[in-house]
Amino acid sequence: MKAFLRKYPVLCISALLTLLSMLLVPPDGEYLGYLDFQVLCLLFCLMAVIQGFDSLQMFRRLANWLLERIRTLRGLYLVLVFLPFFSSMLLTNDVALLTFVPFALYLLRLVQAEKHRIYVVVLQTVAANIGSMLTPIGNPQNLYLYTAFEWDLPSFLRVTAPPIFLVALLLLLGFFFMPKQQIRVTPASPEGFSRLHMTVYTLLFVLCLLTVLRLIPYWAVTALVLLAFLILRRRLLLQVDYGLLLTFVCFFIFSGNLSRLDWLRDFLASLMGSFPLGVPVWTSQLISNVPAALLLSPFTQDPAALLLGVNLGGLGTPIASLASMISLQLYGREEGSRTGSYLVFFTAVNFSLLLVLMGLSYLF
Repeated sequence: MKAFLRKYPVLCISALLTLLSMLLVPPDGEYLGYLDFQVLCLLFCLMAVIQGFDSLQMFRRLANWLLERIRTLRGLYLVLVFLPFFSSMLLTNDVALLTFVPFALYLLRLVQAEKHRIYVVVLQTVAANIGSMLTPIGNPQNLYLYTAFEWDLPSFLRVTAPPIFLVALLLLLGFFFMPKQQIRVTPASPEGFSRLHMTVYTLLFVLCLLTVLRLIPYWAVTALVLLAFLILRRRLLLQVDYGLLLTFVCFFIFSGNLSRLDWLRDFLASLMGSFPLGVPVWTSQLISNVPAALLLSPFTQDPAALLLGVNLGGLGTPIASLASMISLQLYGREEGSRTGSYLVFFTAVNFSLLLVLMGLSYLF
């Protein structure tokens, strides 16, 4: 039970909240209408395809190609921080960190630069959390909100793009805090590449993107993804994060039940009307940004503020984003890790950046 709680803390919390809400609104025929099957199917398809890419070690191959051209510790910093920044835009923030945080820890150990681990991993986490906010498929809350409010891509990017440029500039400035130490890294090439599998996963990924843009029915792509994986690599279907899918189901039910309580619906709608950006930001600090998006979406009259709020809300506490918890756990497993120092630096960087971005959002 302890292991399950550690692995799926948000799922356990969401399940408890759902059960409590069911005491207020007993199950009936309306429950089925709470579920957004398009979001659930798309999320499943994207996670399956990303598992396929990961099985071919595509992210490690890209990193190796870049690392063969690095000569300094500063150059290594740029690669390690901007790989999750850009890859998270298409592959989600948690996948980017699961891939590149262990890689960063390994390389810093290889070049005897372990003292920079906290600095690099914290900035990798910021890079992935902010980079992922750019696109509808960069993180689960974006996919949900993009579908729920029927955004078109240009309007969506007008909300999410401005913070990206500022954070990218700040991450570039972080380059100057690394020493100019010369290094030479020649990482081993990964094995297990299949051109056929790579072609299939790429086609499926393109189909997922077309589905997000509403050019292909989601049920057709879901059927194709299931068929392809059952034929090629059925064991990868077992590695999909079903805990995240169940978390979505729980919060769909929870938020659906809350929306049927007139007094609570009026209160949340009033709160969101008065503080459309602040409420999602600070709610994310308590329950993380994915559940915050699901909880608050029925009560907002300003979808743009909600979208911006839950993405900026990924900064702050480690709880604010599941990806941040992943980084913390990966760093904490390292020999000689200093979790207390990590949390102090993480909190200082994240809240400073959160306050700056919120201030600019209110200003403009």
